[in-house]
Amino acid sequence: MSFQFTNTTSALALALAATLSFSAPLKADESHDSNGHKTHRADGHAPIGVMGDHLHKKGEFMMSYRFMTMGMKGNQQGTDNISTDTIATAIPNRFFGTPGQPQTVRVVPTEMTMDMHMIGAMFAPTDNLTLMAMISVIDKEMEHITYQGGAGTNVLGKFKTRARGIGDLNIGGLYGLYNDGTTKIHFNGGLSIPTASITRRDDVLTPMGGNPTLRLPYPMQLGTGTWDLLPGLTVQSRMGDFSYGAQYKARFHLGDNDEGYSFGDKHELTGWIAYQWAPWISTSLRLTGITQAEIDGIDPNIVAPVQTANPDNFGGDRLDLALGVNMMVQSGRFEGHRFALEFGAPIYQDLNGVQLETDYTLTVGWQKAF
Repeated sequence: MSFQFTNTTSALALALAATLSFSAPLKADESHDSNGHKTHRADGHAPIGVMGDHLHKKGEFMMSYRFMTMGMKGNQQGTDNISTDTIATAIPNRFFGTPGQPQTVRVVPTEMTMDMHMIGAMFAPTDNLTLMAMISVIDKEMEHITYQGGAGTNVLGKFKTRARGIGDLNIGGLYGLYNDGTTKIHFNGGLSIPTASITRRDDVLTPMGGNPTLRLPYPMQLGTGTWDLLPGLTVQSRMGDFSYGAQYKARFHLGDNDEGYSFGDKHELTGWIAYQWAPWISTSLRLTGITQAEIDGIDPNIVAPVQTANPDNFGGDRLDLALGVNMMVQSGRFEGHRFALEFGAPIYQDLNGVQLETDYTLTVGWQKAF
């Protein structure tokens, strides 16, 4: 297994290096105002789209909820847009030669949405170790155009497929590596347990007008089906009303799943800076580079004249820019509750093969330590 950053993610290494070399004093999540009253910094945590960003004090427990929605619309080949007509007439069907399979892709996805509800818990048995777990509920929908017959650009009709259910369970821990009062560094370690289904089925519209119920292609399944290692490293610091940090994380798939394939390994590097306008509110700017390999292997039950059924049409490089808001309740019944929002969109995408392009991601969340 090789490990190599692409140009998309390597530029973000500068954020990590800058964080390690900065010499501003690091403040605690709690501070005091001019009257001596305790306040909670709104930027005490990273933007809500960053997971595993902080350790807790011994005996502290935290609950969190995040809702993330992602929208994809239009197709891209590499870095270029590609029309549905071009896909239907020029992109080869991997399964051509199998009975009933046309020469080119004749079913083309046009839009996809994914909603994810994530419930997390963290507990610190020591000051230097925080344990965590997260489970999700996922709802995916994909819209398609079906072209008539084996050639041409006549549209037969449109249809939508849907898959929803429990996602994979993630467990792990954060271990403090360095804290000199200026910089904090911790190791992220985790394991993804394959609790999600990878055999979901739905009704489709074929080029010949049939409506069979088939196993859905790879992007519509709810999990990886494999046990995955989730290593990472996080660095954070603050200077006055500014805070900033960087995080690297990866996903390594341990062998093939029960259906004979594994998703491509994934590497992600993100860096952010935040400004606290008042103790109760901060805003953030975050840049994230992601690279992921193609699917290795193939599910013999996923056979269809659609680009999403081809394991080569998966993964690629992406660079996202996100804006966030963190709000921390300072007093009253909801003191210490953190509410946050982050909206992101790609500024660069280089996709493997032909895929739907990502348009946006939106994450909202709540966190409370006890």
